Amino acid sequence: MNLRPRRLRLALVITSVLVLAGGSLGYVLHARHRAGPLRQAGAEASFDAGRPGLYFRDATTGRVARQSGDGAERVGGGPSCDRFHAAGEHALCLRRLPGTPARTEAVVLDRRLREVRRVTVPGIPNRARVSPSGQVLAWTTFATGDSYATSAFSTRTSILDLRTGYLVKSMEQIPLTLGGARHHSPDVNYWGVSFADDDNRFYATVSTGGRTHLVEGDLEHWSAKTLRENVECPSLSPDGTRVAFKKKVSDDPRDPWRLYVLDLATMTEHPLAEPRGVDDQAAWLDGSTVAYALPGADGRASDIRSVPADGSGAPVLLVPNGSSPVAVH
Repeated sequence: MNLRPRRLRLALVITSVLVLAGGSLGYVLHARHRAGPLRQAGAEASFDAGRPGLYFRDATTGRVARQSGDGAERVGGGPSCDRFHAAGEHALCLRRLPGTPARTEAVVLDRRLREVRRVTVPGIPNRARVSPSGQVLAWTTFATGDSYATSAFSTRTSILDLRTGYLVKSMEQIPLTLGGARHHSPDVNYWGVSFADDDNRFYATVSTGGRTHLVEGDLEHWSAKTLRENVECPSLSPDGTRVAFKKKVSDDPRDPWRLYVLDLATMTEHPLAEPRGVDDQAAWLDGSTVAYALPGADGRASDIRSVPADGSGAPVLLVPNGSSPVAVH
C-alpha cells in the first residue's frame, strides 16, 4: 500500500490546524491586551465569590472574573455565564444553551460557586438578580426578540425562593394593580426585578398597553402595584430608598434611554451624568455610586463604567471588556 499520499494529506491537515490555532491564539492575546492584565485562577474550583471586589463577566473569556476595589488586580477563572449576579450566600449564572428554540440555563451557585440548583427556561439570557440575603433569585429571558428598543419582544421572568424551593416560572400571572384598579391584559410583560433586604418587597418593570411602569411587589401576598410610568430595569439602592433605572427619552431605537435615579419617598427623579444611552440594569457599588455596561470602543464587547448616583461628576471606566457588574463587600 502506498502511504505517501496519506502522509501528505495528514501533513497538510496538521499544518492547517496549526495555522488556525495560531490565528485564534493571536486573537485571544490581542483581546486580552485590550482588556488589561488578567490572572487566570486556573480552575473554577479555586475561584469563589466569597472575596470582596467587583465581579463581572469577562467578554474575552466569557467567564466570571473579579477585580479588586482599586483595580490593581483582576482574577479570572470563574464559571462561564452570559449574565451573572451575586449577593448573600448565593450567586446566579445564566447560560444560553445551544440549539433552537432558544433556551437558558439558570444555575444557582453557593459562595464557592458550587452548583446548588439548575433550572432550564425558554428564551435568551437577559437579567439576573439575587436578593441581599442570597435566598431569593430572579431572572429574565427574551422569549422573542432581543432588544427592549423594539416593539416585537416578549419577556419571561422567573422567581426562585431557596427558603422553600418554590419556583415561579413566570410572573405574568401576579395580580397587578394599575392606576388603582386591577389590571388584566394579555400583553403584560415583566422584567428587571430588584429585591429589598427583607426578601419580600421587590421592584420590577411591567409593560402593558405600550407603556412601561415601575411596580412594587409583595412576594408573601403575591401582588404588585404600579408606582410610576416610564421606568425600566430598576435597581434598588442598598438603603432601600432610591431606584436607579433607565428612562426612555427618545423614540430613536438606537439610543432611547438615559440613566436616572428615583427617590421612592418623594417620587422625584434626576438624571445621572452618563450622556450615552444605557441598555442595562445598573448595579449599586455602594450607597453613592452605580455601575453599568456600555458598548465598548470596538462596538462589540461592552465596558463597565460607574457614575455618582446624585447626578454629579462624570463617568469612570472601571473594566474594559466586561458586563454584569456586581459589588461583593
